[in-house]
This record gives sequence, structure tokens and C-alpha cells, in this order.
Amino acid sequence: MNGNATSYSVIRAIRGPITLITVGVLFALQNFTRFGFDQTWPVLLIVFGLLSLMQRGAAPPRATQMPPMPPPPPRGYASTGYAQSPYAQPPAGTGTTPGSSDPSSSQGGSV
Repeated sequence: MNGNATSYSVIRAIRGPITLITVGVLFALQNFTRFGFDQTWPVLLIVFGLLSLMQRGAAPPRATQMPPMPPPPPRGYASTGYAQSPYAQPPAGTGTTPGSSDPSSSQGGSV
């Protein structure tokens, strides 16, 4: 074990005892001084914060990994990332889409 991992485990081991000692000191202050627990409870937050900072500072470094690459698109898809339509495309050169109404091709005729 290296020194960084040892200090991390020591900080984790002393977290509970330091919390209990802090609570005991705060209750002793309530009994023997004019400061009540309702005035000194923020000390608990300060102690928890300091212990968390010490634990995070002594934590072993995380191995950084690159996120996985997305899979390539399946064959038959455009390179833009948009899927091709599963429907048939209109014939080239007609300029209209199937089902559209074209006034020149109406079967009613003109007068």
C-alpha cells in the first residue's frame, strides 16, 4: 500500500471517533458554559466538512478513461446521421409527389 491509500484509510477510520468527540465537547459546553447546543451545533457541520475535505484529498486518484465510441451507423444510412426513408422515392423528373393534385393533369378537361 502506498502512503496516499494509507492516509485515506486512516481518515475513514477516525471519522466516527472524531464525530463522537465533537458531540461530547458540544454537550460539555452546554453543561458547563453559557453556550447551549442550539448555539454550537454548526460546529458539527464544520467538522463534517473538514473530514470530508481531508478524505477527498487523501483519496486514491481515479483512473480516467475515455468514453466508449458510438458504433458506426448501419449500412444504407446517409453519412449525415439521418435515416433514409423506407418509402419509395418519386420518379426523377416528374416534379410531383405521388398523391398530390396537379391542376394540369385533371381529367375534367377545359372548356
